[in-house]
Amino acid sequence: MQSVVYARPVFDHVSFRATDRAATERFYDTVLPAMGEERAHRGEASTLFGNFELSVWQAADDRPVTRGVHIGLCAPSNAAIDAFWQAGVDAGYRSDGEPGPRPEYADDYYGAFLLDPDGNSVEAVRHANMRERGLIDHVWLRAAEIEPSKRYWRAFAEAAGLGVTADEPELIRVRAPRGGSLTVTTGSRASSGLHIAVPADSPAAVDAWHASLTAAGHPSEGRPGPRDYHPSYYGAFVLDPSGHNTELVDHGGILGPRW
Repeated sequence: MQSVVYARPVFDHVSFRATDRAATERFYDTVLPAMGEERAHRGEASTLFGNFELSVWQAADDRPVTRGVHIGLCAPSNAAIDAFWQAGVDAGYRSDGEPGPRPEYADDYYGAFLLDPDGNSVEAVRHANMRERGLIDHVWLRAAEIEPSKRYWRAFAEAAGLGVTADEPELIRVRAPRGGSLTVTTGSRASSGLHIAVPADSPAAVDAWHASLTAAGHPSEGRPGPRDYHPSYYGAFVLDPSGHNTELVDHGGILGPRW
C-alpha cells in the first residue's frame, strides 16, 4: 500500500482527561495567555483552547485520567516562553525545566516546561522546524511495551499518510510535511488516557484508515461516520496498544484556514 502524504500537520486536536477538569482549565487559563492563546469555548463536556486543538475533559470510570504525557506548544517568541513559565511558577505550578536553550534537541531549540495538575509535562517551545501555524508542535508518549506500539504507529502512519522519521529499538517518531511530530518511546510508567486526532483529506481516507488498522487486529473505538461536533465532521476511532484513543478526522474543508 502506497501512502498519500496529505498537506496537513500531524495533529487536528489532542484531548486530555483530568482528575479535576476545573483545575486543569485554570492551569491553561494561567499559562496560555502569555503566548497569545486563550480559552476558545467551554461546553458541558469539555473545554477547548487555542484554535480548538487542545481540549480538557473530566475523567470517568471508563475514561481514565491522562498521565505521563509530554506536549509541546508552539510559542511566538522566546520572550513568550519565558512569560509562560513565569506565569505558571508564580501561580504555584511546578517547573519541569526552566526557560532556556536545549541544544540536545536542535541548535536553535528554546523551551520551558511546567507540570499540569495531573503531572503531565507541558512545554512552550520555539525551533526552526516548528509548525507554521497551530498550537501543538509535538507529543511524547511512553509505552510499557515498545514493539506493539511501534507496529501500531508504523501502520497508523502508513494509513494516514504520515512519515516515519525515526524507528529505533526503543523509539518511533511520525511527522507530517506541514509540521508536528508524535514520538513513542519506552518507560517504566506508561502514558495513559490521551486522545489524539489526525486530520484527513476526505471521508474516504477515514474509511480506508479505519479498515486498514482494524484488519491488522487493532480494536475499533468507533466506526467511520459523521459525528455531531459540527455538520461536516466525519471521523473514526481506533485504540493503540497502550489504550490511547486515536482518530482520523475530516472536516469537509471548513477548517482550511486553520492549516
